[in-house]
Amino acid sequence: MFVFDAYGTLLDVGAAAREAASEPGMEALKENWLPIAKGWRERQLRYSWLCSMMGQYDDFWELTTRALDATLKEYALASDDKVRARLLSLYSELSAYEEVPEVLTNLKVTGHKLAVLSNASPSMLAKAVEAAGISEWFDELLSVDVLKCYKPTPAVYQLVTERFECKPSEVTFFSSNNWDVSGAGAFGFRTIWVNRTGAAWDKLPGKPDRIVKSISEAQLNNQL
Repeated sequence: MFVFDAYGTLLDVGAAAREAASEPGMEALKENWLPIAKGWRERQLRYSWLCSMMGQYDDFWELTTRALDATLKEYALASDDKVRARLLSLYSELSAYEEVPEVLTNLKVTGHKLAVLSNASPSMLAKAVEAAGISEWFDELLSVDVLKCYKPTPAVYQLVTERFECKPSEVTFFSSNNWDVSGAGAFGFRTIWVNRTGAAWDKLPGKPDRIVKSISEAQLNNQL
């Protein structure tokens, strides 16, 4: 079976800031939309790791909102309610990467089980995949919310094996996040790192079984 991370893997996390910056009335974003998008994402993830380390839990939408507020403050946009509201609205309905629908269709018609394993809360995740037009292909949307902790905690990856009654070695896991790939690989999943940015692999355990630039590249190279 095939399991996918959502944000950055299926869904384009840079799309919210990029799209907002191109809209009328959003001139404040035009110059700095890219560093804002990067800073927002980095804080969002860092907050999730720190919560897990401290044994605390706030759902992913709350962390996403806090991360945005901190990032906008850094760029002197904390008082711009219009920018904040628009970014959050767009983030709740991110577009899927271009190749995603075709790859999911091909996997599904050949009889594979498909699931998403995400840090997002159930409602956030359901809304996101529905808005991206990819919800119909998944057998299950698995959220960390039931555990009240975040990836790469091993118990998160265990949600897959428990739900589908399978061994870790029977799961192929896709993520664009190297720390997520590391966690999944350490748990025993076969892993594919969707390295969209051409980044170097960090010195982490659980080295990926495959590295691709897009999900479709794995399919074209018969790695699925």
